Amino acid sequence: MSEIATLTKQVSTQLQIKEQLVDQVIALLDEGNTVPFIARYRKEQTGGLDEVQINDIQEKWTYAQNVQKRKEEVVRLIDEQGKLTDELKQQIESATQLQKVEDLYRPYKQKRRTRATVAKEKGLEPLAKRVYDQHVSDFPGEAAAYINEEKEVHSVDDVRTGVQDIIAEWISDEPHYRERIRKETYNKGTLQSEGKDTEADEKGVFEMYYEYEEPIRAIVSHRILALNRGEKEGILKVNVQPPKEWVLNYIAKELRLTKRPETKEWMMEVIEDSYKRLIQPSIEREIRSGLTEKAEEQAIEVFSKNLKNLLLQPPLKGKTILGVDPAYRTGCKLAIIDETGKAHDIQVIYPTAPRNDVKGAEKTILELLNKYPIELVAIGNGTASRETEQFIADSIKNNGLDLAYMIVNEAGASVYSASPLAREEFPDLKVEERSAISIARRVQDPLAELVKIDPKSIGVGQYQHDVAQKRLNESLTFVVETAVNQVGVNVNTASASLLQYVSGLSKAVANNIIKAREENGKFTARTELKKIPRLGAKTYEQSIGFLRILEGKQPLDRTPIHPESYEVTKELLSMYGLTPSDLGTPKVEDALHGMDVHTTAENLGIGAPTLQDILNALKQPGRDPRDDLPKPLLKKDVLSLEDLTQGMELQGTVRNVVDFGAFVDIGVKQDGLVHISKLSNSFVKHPLDVVAVGDVVTVWVEQVDTKKGRIALTMI
Repeated sequence: MSEIATLTKQVSTQLQIKEQLVDQVIALLDEGNTVPFIARYRKEQTGGLDEVQINDIQEKWTYAQNVQKRKEEVVRLIDEQGKLTDELKQQIESATQLQKVEDLYRPYKQKRRTRATVAKEKGLEPLAKRVYDQHVSDFPGEAAAYINEEKEVHSVDDVRTGVQDIIAEWISDEPHYRERIRKETYNKGTLQSEGKDTEADEKGVFEMYYEYEEPIRAIVSHRILALNRGEKEGILKVNVQPPKEWVLNYIAKELRLTKRPETKEWMMEVIEDSYKRLIQPSIEREIRSGLTEKAEEQAIEVFSKNLKNLLLQPPLKGKTILGVDPAYRTGCKLAIIDETGKAHDIQVIYPTAPRNDVKGAEKTILELLNKYPIELVAIGNGTASRETEQFIADSIKNNGLDLAYMIVNEAGASVYSASPLAREEFPDLKVEERSAISIARRVQDPLAELVKIDPKSIGVGQYQHDVAQKRLNESLTFVVETAVNQVGVNVNTASASLLQYVSGLSKAVANNIIKAREENGKFTARTELKKIPRLGAKTYEQSIGFLRILEGKQPLDRTPIHPESYEVTKELLSMYGLTPSDLGTPKVEDALHGMDVHTTAENLGIGAPTLQDILNALKQPGRDPRDDLPKPLLKKDVLSLEDLTQGMELQGTVRNVVDFGAFVDIGVKQDGLVHISKLSNSFVKHPLDVVAVGDVVTVWVEQVDTKKGRIALTMI
C-alpha cells in the first residue's frame, strides 16, 4: 500500500468516512478548491459531505502528513546513529500519533548534559548495563574495578550513584513504560488544586478550587480551563496526583527485580528516583497538556457553534430601526437606520442617572417617531441597558404607541466603533454614535454587521481568552466563512468585510470589488467581476456562485446556481417551456413540481444532487436560509428582578450556551441560567444538543438570589 493510500485509510478510519470520499476531497483540495465551494458545487464527488466534514478531512489529513514527515525524520536520525533495527523501524512506521513517535525517539534523542551522561563519561555504562540486565551478584567487587581518581570516581558509592543515574535515565526513556504509565495515570490519577494566593481572588471566582480533587478521567473541560486560569493568575496551585505505588510496582515487575534479591532494595531506589525525577514531571506535563488541548477543543467547538447560530440569526429586513446605545453619564446615543441600513439621525438623551432627564428624553423619542417611520427599537444590552429599557417601555405605554422593542447583544460593538473600519464608514461620528448604528444594523442583518467584528469580541462561548488563539482564530474564521457562503452575498451592497469571507476572495480582491463598484456603479452581471484586478479564473470559479446580482441582466445571477451550470439550467427550463426570465413566478414552481429528479438528471447528464440544488434555486431564487428560523423576541414591557417569583413562566432569548448550561435573557437586568440538568427531562450530553444562541425558549423561574443577582431557571 502506498504512503498516500495508508494515510487516506487512516483519515477514513478516524472520521468514519469512506476512503473513496476522503480521496476525492483531498484531490479537490489539492486542486486549490475551497471548502465552501467543494461542499456546495462538488456534491457528486464528495457524496454530499458538508463543510464541517470536509474541513475535518482537511485537518486530519494535514496532521497525518505532519506525523508522516516526523516519522521519516526520526527514522533517519536513529539510522544515522547506527541504532535503527527492523523492529524499531516497524514500530515507528506503524505509529499514528505524534506522541507515540516521540516516545520511540526519546532514547535516541540527543540530550543536553545530564547526570547519566556525566556517569557515562566516567566509563560506568558497561557496569550499568550488567546491573540493568541483572547479571551482577557482587556489586562492590565489580564496582572496585571502576574506581578512577582521574575521572573523580573515588569510591564504590560513587560508582553506585553513577550506575543508578544511568539506569534511571534508561528506565525513563523506555517508550513502553511511558505509554503504560501515562495511560494508568490518566485512568487512576487525580487532579488536585489548593489555594495559593486566595487574597488575590477578591470576588471568590476560584473559591470552589481552594481544596479540590477530581479523577483525571472524569474532569470536564470548563473545570480544566478554570483551574488553568486560576493557576496562571497565581491564585491556585494545581498538580497531578498519580497512582505512585502502582507505577513503582509496575516498573519493578517489568524489570523482574526478584531475579537478583541482593540488588532489589537499591534498584527500587533507582526506580523511585527515575519516576520522581524524570518520568513523573514529564508525564504530568503531557497529561495536563492533553487535558488542556482537549478542553480547548471543546471550548472552541462550543464557541464556534454559538457564533454560527448568532451569525445566522434571522434578519428583520426592510424596517426602519431606532438603535439605542445605553449609558449613564455620557447619555444614551440614538441612531435612526432606514430599511437599507443608512444612518439618518444621531441624537443623545439622558433618561438615566445622574441626569435623569426622562421628560426631555421622551420628547426627543417622540420627535424621532413623528419624523421617521420607526417600526422597532433596538436596545444594546450593555451598561444601563435595563434602565434604558424601562424608559423605552414606559414611553411606549404612556403615549399609547404601537411600537415594539428588542434587546440586542451588543458585545463587540465598542470594538467595531473604535476600529479603522468604523472610522472609515463614519468619519464624522463619535465612537458611541457609531455603536448605536451597529446595534440597529445587527437587527436588520446580523451577519453583515457582525463580520466587521473580531469574532472573539462577540461575547459567546466560555474561556475564549484561555485557549490557543491561533486554533481559535482558525475555527472562528471557518465558522464565519461557512455562514457567509451558506447565505450568499449581494455583491452590490456588501461591505469589504463581508466580501472577504466569500469563498476564494482575499481582502485585497474584496477591496478591489468595492473600488470598482464605486467607480463604475452597480454590477449588472456576474461576468463583469472577471475584470476585477487579481480576480483570476480560479478565484472567479470559487467565488462566483456565492455572489448574487439581484437586479442584473441575467436572472440566474441572483440565484446560488453556479455559472458552470447555466447551460444545463436553461436546457432544463426549456424542457418545461420556461426561460430564466420566468424565475420567481408561480409557473416555475408548478412546472417543476413532482419531477423525477434521478431520471431528469440522467437525461441532462448531471448528478442528482446538482439538479436538486438547481431546482431549489429556481423555485425560490431569492431565498435566504435564515428566513426559515424563528424571529427574534419582540417586547413592549419590562420586568425587574423583584417582579420574579418562583414558578413564574416566561419567554426568553438564549444569549450564550456553555458546557454547564444556557444563559437566557428573560427581560431583567441579569441573564438567568438554565443548568444542563434543567434543560430536559431526558439525559442531555451537552446543552447545544437542546438549545442554541438566539433560540426563543419558555422557562420557569426556579430560584432568585437578589443579593448576588443570580437567577436559576428551568425548562422542565
